[in-house]
Amino acid sequence: MQFAIGLPWWALVLLAAAIVAVAWGAYAGAIVPLTRQRRGALVTLRVLTLLLLVACLLRPVRVMPPDQENHAVVPILVDASRSMRLADADGRPRIDAARAIVSSLQPQLGAHFKPEIWTFGSDLERPAGDRPIAADDERSDLSGALRAVQERYRDQLLAGVIVISDGGDTSAQEASTVVGDASVPVYAVGVGSPRAPTDFEVLDVSAGEAALTESSIDLTVAAVSRGAATPFDVRVLENGRPIDVRRVTPEAGGGPVRTVITVSPPRETATLYTVEIPSASSELVFENNRRSVLVEPPGRRRRVLVIEGAPGFEHSFIKRALMLDAGIEVDSVVRKGRDSQGDATYFVQSVSERAAQLASGFPSNRAALYQYDAVILANIEPDSLSRVQLEMIADFVGDRGGGLLVLGAKSFAQQGLMGTPIEDVLPVALSDRGSGVLRASARRGERYTVSITPDGESHPAMRIGATPDEIARRWSSVPALAGAATLGAPRPGARVLALIRADDGTRPLVAVQRFGQGRSMVFTGEASWRWRMRMPSTDRTYELFWRHAARWLSAASPNPVAIAPLAGLAPGESGALTVDVRNDEFAAMPDAEVQMRVTLPGGETRAVRAALADPRIGRYSGELVFEQSGIYRVAVEARQGTTLLGTSERWALVGGADAEMSDPRLNEDVLRRVARASGGRYVPPRDASEIPSLLESQAADPGAPRLLELWHQGWIFAAAIMLLAVEWFLRRHWGLR
Repeated sequence: MQFAIGLPWWALVLLAAAIVAVAWGAYAGAIVPLTRQRRGALVTLRVLTLLLLVACLLRPVRVMPPDQENHAVVPILVDASRSMRLADADGRPRIDAARAIVSSLQPQLGAHFKPEIWTFGSDLERPAGDRPIAADDERSDLSGALRAVQERYRDQLLAGVIVISDGGDTSAQEASTVVGDASVPVYAVGVGSPRAPTDFEVLDVSAGEAALTESSIDLTVAAVSRGAATPFDVRVLENGRPIDVRRVTPEAGGGPVRTVITVSPPRETATLYTVEIPSASSELVFENNRRSVLVEPPGRRRRVLVIEGAPGFEHSFIKRALMLDAGIEVDSVVRKGRDSQGDATYFVQSVSERAAQLASGFPSNRAALYQYDAVILANIEPDSLSRVQLEMIADFVGDRGGGLLVLGAKSFAQQGLMGTPIEDVLPVALSDRGSGVLRASARRGERYTVSITPDGESHPAMRIGATPDEIARRWSSVPALAGAATLGAPRPGARVLALIRADDGTRPLVAVQRFGQGRSMVFTGEASWRWRMRMPSTDRTYELFWRHAARWLSAASPNPVAIAPLAGLAPGESGALTVDVRNDEFAAMPDAEVQMRVTLPGGETRAVRAALADPRIGRYSGELVFEQSGIYRVAVEARQGTTLLGTSERWALVGGADAEMSDPRLNEDVLRRVARASGGRYVPPRDASEIPSLLESQAADPGAPRLLELWHQGWIFAAAIMLLAVEWFLRRHWGLR
């Protein structure tokens, strides 16, 4: 025995002397006369008690030899997920090959180690009795299984961990990061074929931004053909009904092929789009031939405020195009001139409850401004808006998440908006403007023709055709503009969607960027109404562009009560339902009462408790286990006392893709990374018999001696109580208090 807290011999002597002195002093001046024998007995009991307590503080330990090899445990983790059913392990199912490896390893390991068999899929489990291991789990959580092993065996000696798997890992965390700091080596055995036979897979389906009423959206599809270079069909189903088929040709190098399919979802409810590839008879896996995505309904109409520096043809045409869109609600303020007192006068078009707040030419407060989703400044002169109003617009974009569009020569002429709070909000620099606005009267009209950029071909604001070729053709046919403002270079992160040609080269016509929580756009051209008046009456280029621009600017504008999107959920997983609650000025509301209800795919409604998660931004969160596949509807109502702050609803798709069967080939890379990070080794199935010898060489070093703590045992506690009790009894018996 020795002490874990070591002190020099002289310190121990001094400590013992101090204990004796304290014990003697406790009874040296006793009021009741004591005989020498009685005083000696009491002092001895006090000394023994103090010595025992001090010894416990010094932590007495017993040095034990290290565990022997036959006590070292070797957990064997067998992948029991559905992908292990595939029959590509030398012509037999992968799970059969895994069972055979386990059967051959057990007797070899039993001579020196203690092997323990586990299966992992969604959880780490013991095999049931003597029944053979079945591959039935919906998921393969390799990182979770490795964490569970570390926790379960944290107080035992492990010689190593053996993982038998096809490398499929559906967990969110990279498995190699779990074992990075562990001292236990992992020996991974990969079963299955790294080269799959013919296999078609839909890799990804993503929908464009949430559509507004009567809008079309793009489904971007990525698919791959393995083992076959022939063209194949990609079919689109809307709520189970086929609506489109595309014939695609695989890439020469075997990489994914991408295609864009435009769909028009109905406005009443969420729409489920499924993309599938017809199965081939030679395919190993059919489950990865389809993938689904949910498009939520458009929701409320988007509200746009147009502020005009003066009446003009351009503004009238733009407002008319927006007002004819059933998904957009337009309010406008037109500066007419000054009255007899020199005050500015305005012409306001709005519903009665908002018109009063616009009577002064601008929303009267932040709450009035923040009820809009986008603001358009058309030919605004520098002195038209105060600095406070411009700061409100900057906050409207950055904090509220609204959209801002600036257009018109007066907005960019002379100093324009330079040095104002919204200068940084705009996607192009306002300096280096040269001669300001160049007019067509000074040059030939064809100099102001429009060309779309590659970024513009894929941007929602510029989508005036069904295909990239049609988009480019239609933009090349629009009439030339009357002029264009010469602004500076685009800001970092901005995107130029269209260019305009002039004698001094090309310059941005349409540029966009994300700023804070919102979006901004500039249109530098003059007289875009020509696209309406100089083209056939059946051509809708003008209307489509301005409607799409307003939609893109306002689409990301959140409601005061907004539910975060839910994506990538699988059946059986737990997910967080998160909602941000703000007031009409978009200030966080940490004291709200939030009611959250979820409608399950079968129609059952379940209440979910929402607790405050982040008071700084008014975020509330609740947990829900998504037990079954299908469409979930989340509805939230937030109140402060009796005041309704707002409501919101969101749809979520669970089980849109079979992640377990994605890329069914043996994924050796995952297993190699896990083995390398842990100091172990990746072993092919044919070399699995070498693992016991590898474990023996790893365990040749017996390791450090083990320390057995002695101070926190029951007999020490009992001895201390007994000494104190005897001393107390003798004191009472001999007349001491």
